[in-house]
Amino acid sequence: MASADPSTQRITVRIRLRDKCAAGLRRQANAVNFTWNYCNETQKKAAQARRKWLGWGDLQKLTAGSSKLLDLHAHTIQRVCHAYDDARRAQKKPWLRWRSRKSLGWVPFSNGHVVFDGEAFVFRSVRYEPMHFSPHLLAGMRFGAGSFNADAKGRWYVNLPVEVTCAEPKPERVVGIDLGLKTLATLSTGNKIEMPRFYRESEQALATAQRARKTKRARAIHAKARNRRKDFMHKASAALAQEYGTIVVGDVSPSKLAKTRMAKSVYDAGWAGFKQMLSYKAVRHGGRFVEVSEVHSSQACSSCFVRSGPRGLKDLGIRRWRCSDCGAVHDRDANAALNIARVGLDTLAGGAPLLDQAESLIGQIGEQARSSAPSRPS
Repeated sequence: MASADPSTQRITVRIRLRDKCAAGLRRQANAVNFTWNYCNETQKKAAQARRKWLGWGDLQKLTAGSSKLLDLHAHTIQRVCHAYDDARRAQKKPWLRWRSRKSLGWVPFSNGHVVFDGEAFVFRSVRYEPMHFSPHLLAGMRFGAGSFNADAKGRWYVNLPVEVTCAEPKPERVVGIDLGLKTLATLSTGNKIEMPRFYRESEQALATAQRARKTKRARAIHAKARNRRKDFMHKASAALAQEYGTIVVGDVSPSKLAKTRMAKSVYDAGWAGFKQMLSYKAVRHGGRFVEVSEVHSSQACSSCFVRSGPRGLKDLGIRRWRCSDCGAVHDRDANAALNIARVGLDTLAGGAPLLDQAESLIGQIGEQARSSAPSRPS
């Protein structure tokens, strides 16, 4: 999230709360669900009767005065109305799904309504104690609008938007990243980040639990795979942000590929989360993050830029290829990462100091390609 001060950045810190806090938060989450469903029912009736779309202001007026009855903070009710309206507009639907007890718990709060007293988070005069947390990290900080939320195992967390100081701008080191399914990321340096298939590894245990109808066990397996994947991506993205000043990533769309037969592998790869981590960590470490179009990045030769590489799904199995024009031999993913880096530098250049570096990088790419190319007969 952007900040008004360029030397700082607003990030959201997620901290787990002790299990004894769950009962009170579950009661509030049930009231939040009731408020959401009231908004949904009111919107549905308005749409069916008069084809009228209620905005968040209308919903706020209709729910005014219900704070005491629902035992919720008035600002929490307002934020639920606002979130409902935003979700309906984003999905472009007259009404949305209902929230039930099976929905993950969620209790939003507004600016300044949660404070840290040195040992616990205080909300509505109730103290919520964190687990495995160093209190001095948040001492004296003012929190923005955030939320309490529960995961699939019923563990509760507090999500706190806070301002953090960014590092000084670092010397420019550029890396292009091509995201993949078998390999999480291939760098323009030729290095690859291999990520274990956390979901695939848990499929057998998950199938056993589901056949036995052990719902809690199945949720625990899902949560473990998700947490392991997130931990791995946090470490990988932090290492890249610390090493490189400019990180360029292709704009591959996981939502589109999730509609194909590769859906399970796409979800297991976690591209969206990885790109999000790279985006804010790059800024925090004094660098920058750029997302560019990766159209033809696998087809174009990174040496002569002629589109002589493998094309479409029919050539997806071709991982190494030779350029028919200059004879350079390429690893498919590394070549794509080099092209992505070049496009990112061209995008940033615009006559700025990066222009010289873009030309230098392109020259280095050509040298690498020529050194790997076999001699051609005279």
